[in-house]
Amino acid sequence: QVQLVESGGGLVRPGGHLRLSCAASGFAASGYTMNWHRQILGKERELVARIFPFGGTVVYPDSVKDRFSISRDNTKNTVYLEMNSLRPEDTAMYYCSAERAGMLDPYWGQGTQVTVSS
Repeated sequence: QVQLVESGGGLVRPGGHLRLSCAASGFAASGYTMNWHRQILGKERELVARIFPFGGTVVYPDSVKDRFSISRDNTKNTVYLEMNSLRPEDTAMYYCSAERAGMLDPYWGQGTQVTVSS
């Protein structure tokens, strides 16, 4: 059974740090492009970061480019999102997804909530 399980979210103060994990099972995530998305309340889901099978990475929103990074540990079949200098506007539900050519729809996790507040 294919599954993506996100963890690591929670409540953190502004300026704090979190590391989100996305554990894949039922498939080898190393062969997939793995993505982190977030959905801020009342807004559309946005792509935050992407890591390709060969290891190249992209972080998309300008607001997080210098603060967030994505990585993968193929031995653990897990992808991470490292988030530093967190701001209240980073408060969102964070989701991971997995995709590769030929798939009709990506695999999605259920999300993990990140709340940045003092």
